[in-house]
Amino acid sequence: MTTTTYVRHTSVTITQADPVDDAHPLGTTELARAAGDREEWVVALVETGLIAPAVPGAPQAQWVFDGEALRCALQARRLQRDFDVGLDAAALIIDLQREVRRLRALVGAAQPQRPAGG
Repeated sequence: MTTTTYVRHTSVTITQADPVDDAHPLGTTELARAAGDREEWVVALVETGLIAPAVPGAPQAQWVFDGEALRCALQARRLQRDFDVGLDAAALIIDLQREVRRLRALVGAAQPQRPAGG
């Protein structure tokens, strides 16, 4: 009896790195490549509301994304990879994490500051 095992290897080569900002947004292809997935996956991220193009209402061929969209896409990819969740579940998890951070910031801002040394 012969058993064949297939191992998937992924390698990434970065030849140039620019910051993702207003002057250097990512197109759909670049965002997909940065997250290690396909353009269809980026479209699904937009459809679920996880990310949004920098220019609302722009045609899909002209979509560009900012750094926050990249961070969110990478987080969704990690959730899918590590916990085998679908995009809807990833969107819910990410939304809940954002809400927890927002609420913690509000609670932290409402806490009276203690004087130093006291």
